Amino acid sequence: MATKMRSDLFKKLLHHDMAFFDSHKTGELSARLNADVQEFKSSFKLCVSQGLRTFAQTIGCIGSLYFLSPTMTMYTVAVVPGIILAGSAIGAGLRQLSRRAQAQSATASAVSDEALTNMRTIRAFAMEKLESKLFDNEIDKARSMQEQLGIGIGLFQAGTNLFLNGMILSVLYGGSNLISKGEMTPGALMSFLVSAQTIQRSLSQLSIIFGTAIKGWTAGGRVLQFCRLEPSIPMDTGVCIPYHTLWGDIKFENVSFSYPTRPGHTVFENLTLTIPAGQVVALCGPSGEGKSTITHLLERFYEPKSGRVTLDGQDLKELNVEWLRGQVIGLISQEPVLFATSVEENIRYGRPDATDEEVRDAARAAHVDEFVSRFPNGYSTIVGERGAQLSGGQKQRIAIARAILKNPPILILDEATSALDSQSEQLVQEALNSVMKGRTVLVIAHRLSTIRSAQLIYVIKDKKALESGTHEQLMAKKGSLYKKLVEAHNVE
Repeated sequence: MATKMRSDLFKKLLHHDMAFFDSHKTGELSARLNADVQEFKSSFKLCVSQGLRTFAQTIGCIGSLYFLSPTMTMYTVAVVPGIILAGSAIGAGLRQLSRRAQAQSATASAVSDEALTNMRTIRAFAMEKLESKLFDNEIDKARSMQEQLGIGIGLFQAGTNLFLNGMILSVLYGGSNLISKGEMTPGALMSFLVSAQTIQRSLSQLSIIFGTAIKGWTAGGRVLQFCRLEPSIPMDTGVCIPYHTLWGDIKFENVSFSYPTRPGHTVFENLTLTIPAGQVVALCGPSGEGKSTITHLLERFYEPKSGRVTLDGQDLKELNVEWLRGQVIGLISQEPVLFATSVEENIRYGRPDATDEEVRDAARAAHVDEFVSRFPNGYSTIVGERGAQLSGGQKQRIAIARAILKNPPILILDEATSALDSQSEQLVQEALNSVMKGRTVLVIAHRLSTIRSAQLIYVIKDKKALESGTHEQLMAKKGSLYKKLVEAHNVE
């Protein structure tokens, strides 16, 4: 069950939209995927194995009591509903406390995960003590909440035992009265008492199981909470444009957008621009104006608040997202992400069914073979977590090779050569120039020297496309922002 629950949760997380991940830390998701599932598994196993045995033992003993004395049995069993009601009332409070304790544990886990993931930055700023202090603060809060939960469960168990001891005393008192009246023999009372004590131990054990069940119940609830969430952007619905009829003409029509985590900050307001099929279109402008956000909307990581984005005249909302991202659009971002596997497997990620020769061809086109040939293990070299064993330029070239292997009709270059030195940039730019032929290309760059040859340039400013045209047209325009940016970069 735990394996299936973990698998179902992981699949669900993989299909959630980016807005979901913007509002949930990786450490929190990891805690639900691992710690919460494990807690549920342990609790469920204990509750089933011991709970069923204890429950069956209790029912059997109640039958024995009824056989010995129906009157005494009614008096004895009458207290059980009271225990159940009290347990339900107390359990509600304990579950709330358990949810808070597990949420705080997830927060502490998120702090540690973030620190371990960014260890180079921590080392660079000598912030080991600060990170240790932050983690200690979070785990102290988690410890305090766990202690409160432990005290609550302990008090519940103590109260239950006290109540059960009172039940035994009532059996002795009631049995003595029945003996004095001649309605019960001492032997029957002794047998009744033994069975009552067995029930006492069983119910006491159930109170312990109840405490464990609260933790498991809460953990399972946290897991199911995410399993039941439906992504706002479904992956497996919508239509696919036949490949032979796909042109790659993209339009943004009066698009307004703000990120879900920052609804008060509008990134675009009635943005309108066209990326003609088969052309190289560039976006430039000051930092923070939303150039990369345009790629996010094109990849349909997010939905516009109003307006629409179309591909060959068809609204992206009507298209199959998996097909759009997997077969139509190729993305080379300014922060290339590599997986902790070999160079070859990272390139093959662009098209898993590619042959070894196709992988090598893509690597040569992106000049990856120039540095991989110097590695002892060649293309089998493990790059480390997030490509930690490679330089920024090497990671970027592998990301470019991955996009070349994918061979998409639409290619997005988001600062694709930003991490390369001048010599490497020239080599890779030559490779990109050959790859860009015959497809729709969207280029985003701060170094304006890389976009001069674009067939159409948009200047993004003040939540819209402020200017558009070729390099020559924009340079000839009096007082154009593009001309000021070019002069500031001294690239004319």
